[in-house]
Formats: sequence, structure tokens, C-alpha cells
Amino acid sequence: MEPRNLREFEAAARARLDPAHYDYFAGGAGDEVTVRANEAAFGRLGLVPRVLRGVSKLQTDVTLLGSRAAMPVLVAPTAFHRLADPEGERATARAVAAAETIMIVSMAATVAVEDVAAAAPGAELWFQLYVQPDQAFTEKIVRRAEAAGCKALVVTVDSPVLGRRERDLRNGFHDLPPYLCCENLRDGARGDRVRPVVMTPELSWEHIDRLREMTSLPIALKGVTHPADARLALDHGASAIMVSNHGGRQLDTVPATIDLLPDIVAAVGGAVPVLLDGGVRRGTDVLKALALGAAAVAVGRPVIWGLAADGERGVARVLGLLRAETEHALTLCGRASIHELGPDLVRPC
Repeated sequence: MEPRNLREFEAAARARLDPAHYDYFAGGAGDEVTVRANEAAFGRLGLVPRVLRGVSKLQTDVTLLGSRAAMPVLVAPTAFHRLADPEGERATARAVAAAETIMIVSMAATVAVEDVAAAAPGAELWFQLYVQPDQAFTEKIVRRAEAAGCKALVVTVDSPVLGRRERDLRNGFHDLPPYLCCENLRDGARGDRVRPVVMTPELSWEHIDRLREMTSLPIALKGVTHPADARLALDHGASAIMVSNHGGRQLDTVPATIDLLPDIVAAVGGAVPVLLDGGVRRGTDVLKALALGAAAVAVGRPVIWGLAADGERGVARVLGLLRAETEHALTLCGRASIHELGPDLVRPC
């Protein structure tokens, strides 16, 4: 049967994926408290609709860092798409182009960023970056992203070390199969060396300053959860902030991102767009995030579920479902535009 919601896509993906690979995508750090909290927190919020508003034509498009998206749902950076489907990030990018939204290509992609761009010439691409201790290599990756046409850098700032993910430890999943690698980390004259992703405990605001000098691309910081860091991000030239707890995969017991969002929005004060990822599974979740101040949301695991279930068509279906549900909820809430949403729409259940 055709999946009718994201949960059914997850079930289909689980049936098809190697169990260790399913656990890699689904799992989180520690007791996975944050993994569960991200979704549960949306369930504790209710929507309070307006009526008799005469809604006819809906507006759901948004422009972020020079990129237009037809809906306020982006594809979050996730690694290793070829574990889910042989076409991997190529298939994801084609579906993203058809959906007219934005794909944040992971530095740990199993297809090189140049090949992702070539597979989907119409796709709006941003590039996710882990700053590497080797500054020259970091710059080399940035130049590749620029040359591939990526319109923004999304710098992950919540990973000075890798989260302790017990599912992966239990499964002995420590590396990709020998026929796959992180293609953006190829190095050497013939591209025959693939570097590991190195986490940087010394990562600091000085690294962001150096990146700002290195590129003219707008820089979004992904993994901001504290209002004080949001204010510092503005001081250091961030063009956007992504409220993210890494899907619960880094530090366990970080609160749900939807609970953290209002304080970050208040700290930023409208100076830059605030994005959110973590736990979005329905169009109603999208509306709740936008009502609390997010400019858009990003989804990661659901895209992998669609890819594993049915390749490019599955990703397209997942994105289509989220758009249809968002439009449906928007109409039922008596709003014609996502830009009309505000905190008055949301109440604790």
C-alpha cells in the first residue's frame, strides 16, 4: 500500500534497510531522551484556528539567504544517502528540485557535491560544513561548494566531539561499507585519498570569523540552542541560525527544539532568519514552528525514510505530503499565508 503519512514511510524504510543502517539513521545519543522529546514536544502544542476568514489562495513560499523555496520545509543535512538507495543524494536532489525547495548537502554525503548539483541542475543547494582542523582542507571544501553553485554554508557548531550512539556501538557500525565513502572528503592529486571527518574540540568563534573572511557565501550556524549564543552569532556575522539539537544525536537530554525556539527568536529580534529542525513529522508541526517564529523548518530522517522506501519517488512523496499537510492546516487555521502566523495560533494542550 502507498504510505499515507511519514510514519508509514518509516515503517516501509525499516522493512527495507539493513537493521544496522536503520538504527544508524533512527538512533541518537545516550538514552535517546532528546530523540523522543523532539517529536513529543510538538504533541504538547495545540493549534487555535480562526474562522470565517475567507481563505482562497494560499501563500507558502519563502526566500532564505537568496534561495527561494515553494514551501517552508527544507531538506536537512543527513549523511550516507547511498545506504538508503543506490542513487543516494542524486535522487534526493532531483526530488528536491521537483518540489522547488532547498537541499542542504551534507559534507558526509556519499555523492560529491559537484555530482549532486549535476544530477539536479534546478535544485537550490546549500552546503553543510564541519570545520576541519586543517584550515587549508576546510577552504578546499568551501571552494568546491562554491564552484558547485551552493548558495549558503551551514556550519554545524554542536559537534566538538561525536555523540555516543549506543545503537551503532551495539551493531558494530563504525564506518561505511567498502564500496562507499564520503565523497566530499576526497583529497590528493588523483583524489585517491579520502580523509575522515574530524571533529574539532577547539572549535570557537574565531573559526567562524575565519570562515567569514574565507567566503562571500552567507553562513548559517546549525546547532544553536542557547539565546546567548544566538546573540553572539549575530556579532560574528551569521546570516541565519538553525535551532537544532542534531536530532538527538549529539548531547542527550538537550530540550526539544520547538521548546527552545521562542527564546532564540527573541534573542535574535528579527535580525536574521531562524530555522528549526528536529521532530517535524506533520504539516501541523510546520505551522507550530512558524507561528513561534521560525522562518522555515528542515527535515532529515523523513527524507531518508522516503529514499529507502522508494528512491527519488519516495523523497518526492514525503515532500509532497508535508506540503499538502501544511497547506491543509493553513486553510483550517484560517490563514492565507504562512507570513500571517503568530504566537496567538499556538496553545499548550
